[in-house]
Amino acid sequence: MTQTEDTVHLLRETLGADLVGGYLFGSARLGGLRPYSDIDVFAVVDRPLSEGQRRRLVEGLLDISAWPPRGETVRPVELTIVVRREVSPWKYPPRCEFQYGEWLREEYERGWVPSPVPSPDLAPLITMVLMAGTPLAGPPPSEVLAPVPRADLTRALSAGVPELLAELAADTRNVVLTLARIWMTLTTGTITSKDAAADWALARLPEEHRPVLAHARAVYVTGERERWGELQPLVGPWAAYVTEVIDELAAAGTG
Repeated sequence: MTQTEDTVHLLRETLGADLVGGYLFGSARLGGLRPYSDIDVFAVVDRPLSEGQRRRLVEGLLDISAWPPRGETVRPVELTIVVRREVSPWKYPPRCEFQYGEWLREEYERGWVPSPVPSPDLAPLITMVLMAGTPLAGPPPSEVLAPVPRADLTRALSAGVPELLAELAADTRNVVLTLARIWMTLTTGTITSKDAAADWALARLPEEHRPVLAHARAVYVTGERERWGELQPLVGPWAAYVTEVIDELAAAGTG
């Protein structure tokens, strides 16, 4: 089985009749998987998960998922689960029932199990799930999830910027590309692949800020080694410029 099929099997086996639907979204549906892309799966359940279900999901995903990626067949898996009544009808901030991502692998291996938390980031995730319209289990997402109002999508994207900036030095490529995509989404109302968003932003950046985004895009598309070298001093000013633009757009969109 593929990793996607393994993940759906894990969901069915762990959640049983409580599983309302499972959906593929993200890079797999926005232009294709790149060398560093996750497999993004979103699941909706009828009721909160038990501690045992959470632990079984983590244990299963530690076997299914991997970082760094190993070729085209073994990739990181990001699984997000919501309780249906927490997001439909829509309310802000939404509540995430469970999330697994490889950035927390060390904590999972030490026995940590994620708990439910308010998560503004669900606004762009649900928007992408509805855009993708790709059920892996259950009915189409449009029959399960409520659309996210534009103002709440704006609020959520803006709310995530400080956390992104805190990771700028440790996860430069991903943060640079994500900020570019936030800029595009706040401007156009659409969510696209990271490389397509980078192309959009490159055409609008002042010349002095283009090399940072161009390098991040090249690493993302080709899988080449992330070497910032002489570009490193330019990363901070690039992030400051784009953050200022994002703040202005967010203020206009939520005001």
